[in-house]
Order: sequence, then structure tokens, then C-alpha cells
Amino acid sequence: MNVIETDLPEVLLIEPKVFGDERGFFMETWHGPRYAEAGIPDHFVQDNLSSSQRGVLRGLHFQNPQPQGKLVCVLQGEVFDVAVDIRVGSPNFGKWTGAFLSAENKRQLWVPPNFAHGFAVTGENALFSYKCTDYYAPASEGTVLWNDPEIGIQWPVQEPTLSEKDRAARPLSEMPESALPRYAG
Repeated sequence: MNVIETDLPEVLLIEPKVFGDERGFFMETWHGPRYAEAGIPDHFVQDNLSSSQRGVLRGLHFQNPQPQGKLVCVLQGEVFDVAVDIRVGSPNFGKWTGAFLSAENKRQLWVPPNFAHGFAVTGENALFSYKCTDYYAPASEGTVLWNDPEIGIQWPVQEPTLSEKDRAARPLSEMPESALPRYAG
């Protein structure tokens, strides 16, 4: 597998080895020791799958406490996937990185715990899969405004379809520090 560092050192883009022929293809989507060598935990507790149509934007979501690291990929379609460093005291606080993930390119993105995460569907539809390092905890859930001007994410959709929760989210600068994770250095 090829591991590519992004603008945020902890966020990794993974290109798994794909073995294909006239019948189709085979690839490992996760291999504990191999991914651990790349800095991705070898312990996941929950797998999730979501389906969305073109123009749907989900995020920017995080959990604090009980943060979730996420290893994400697209099984059908294409998305623009984003991670934002929201750790108070981090030298990269408020910075983002993004990548196009698709069924065609078979890339994965590692979004570490304590980062906000979101994606916008750029294909007709998307089947989005992700492994989580901790369980979903509704009481710990937080949402940062998807188009926070201080973060400045260059989303490839202009007027996305949003959930009520995502529409009502606040900019990062308006969130109390107590609601955000801290940078451990």
C-alpha cells in the first residue's frame, strides 16, 4: 500500500494495492499490522455505511469526549472528504485537508481522533464506508459549520443538501474551548 502524508501530518491518504484482471479486482481494505506500521490504530470497534445523493454534505462532525478515529472509503460513487484539526493548542488548529475518494480510485483517508470530519457527494450517489476506533456517542457529538469562513474549505459543491444539525452548526471560533479536544503535543 502507498501511504501519502497530507497537509495535516496526522491525516493520511492510503492507496491500497489493487490486484485486477478481466474478472474484476481484489484489495485489502484493512490489515492490522500493516496499517499500524503506517500509524493507524489496529483496533476498530464499529463499522458504518451511509448512502447519499449528489450534493449531500455531511459534517463537519466530531466527538469530545470519546473521540473517534475514522478510516473512510467509498464503495460506490465519489466524494470530497475533509478533515479539520480542531484541537485547542495545535499548531494546525483550524486547518483542513481534503481528498477525492471514489470507488474508482479506491483511496482511503485516515481521520485521527479529535479531528472534525465531513464529506460532500460529487458523484450521482455515494456509498460511504468507515471504520471507527470508538463507538458513536450522541452525548459527545459536536458539529462545526461546514462553510466556516475562517477554515475556508474549498468544497466542490455550492449549495449542498444539509441536515438540520449541520445547517445549525456554529463556526469553530464560536465554540467554547471546553467543547473541543485539546492538543497533546
